[in-house]
Amino acid sequence: MTAPGYTRILLKLSGEALMGEGTYGVDRDVVHRIACEIKEVNDAGVQVSVVIGGGNIFRGMAKAAEGMDRATADYMGMLATVMNALALQDALEHLGLPTRVLSALHIEQVAEPYIRRRAIRHLERGRVVIFGAGTGNPFFTTDTAASLRAMEINAQIVLKGTKVDGVYTDDPVTHPEAMRYRELSYQQVLEQGLQVMDATAITLCRDNDMPIIVFSINKPGALMRVVLGEEEGTSVRKEISS
Repeated sequence: MTAPGYTRILLKLSGEALMGEGTYGVDRDVVHRIACEIKEVNDAGVQVSVVIGGGNIFRGMAKAAEGMDRATADYMGMLATVMNALALQDALEHLGLPTRVLSALHIEQVAEPYIRRRAIRHLERGRVVIFGAGTGNPFFTTDTAASLRAMEINAQIVLKGTKVDGVYTDDPVTHPEAMRYRELSYQQVLEQGLQVMDATAITLCRDNDMPIIVFSINKPGALMRVVLGEEEGTSVRKEISS
């Protein structure tokens, strides 16, 4: 098999990626499939860290959160990401893969507190590290948390697993004629307002030269193909080929 192109990655998953065809919550079969893909990459010698959103849980409570203080709502969202992190940890450990959840909020009964050196040590020992609770601060998204954690642990790339196989000129669901970009620069993403990650996350990646690949987590084998350096999804970096 071709050697992986990376030794340490950060995988960013939306909470919606865990709910399958449902409208909220966690689909155990979907989580198991994602866990199998992560294990395959880990078994190939790649150190894997993960950041998961909480939309599959918190958006189901959107009505209750109407009119709520923004900071309070964001803290609730952070707790939802910890729930997703625990679900993925359980699936990974059922496959025999040691996994640690590190939370930016202190919840010692269920997760270790986030400490940068501890996270790196876990990765060096072959454990999957799942970062929960975003940055621990309201008003910042899990996209920004993913960019920040990737830089803190010296990951080589951020891999964003979504429901579509890359970044398109328009919504491919409602516009079948939309074209997929093979590669983009950070500046193009910001100037065109493309839905890759939020502007704060993109700017952070741009300023620290952290490449991003957007791909479909629902496409079997896509994660491994990305790690092996095969063409998959949309690549976002500082300079692109003409």
